[in-house]
Amino acid sequence: MNILELTQEQIRVIGLEAVARELGPTGLIRFLQIYEQGGGDYTRQRADILPPQNATQIAEKIRENRDK
Repeated sequence: MNILELTQEQIRVIGLEAVARELGPTGLIRFLQIYEQGGGDYTRQRADILPPQNATQIAEKIRENRDK
């Protein structure tokens, strides 16, 4: 099976089958109960979440984190 050739729906179905196989029917139900897509509008909320930075500032933060 070539994963790159599968559609999103095929991947979803295969994933659910794998969870059901590994966890059984009750585990699958519990998994589905805790799995959610999320909510809200990240594009609008990110201005409140992330400080405004330009590419130079972001690159500097990356360098700082690499040095740690």
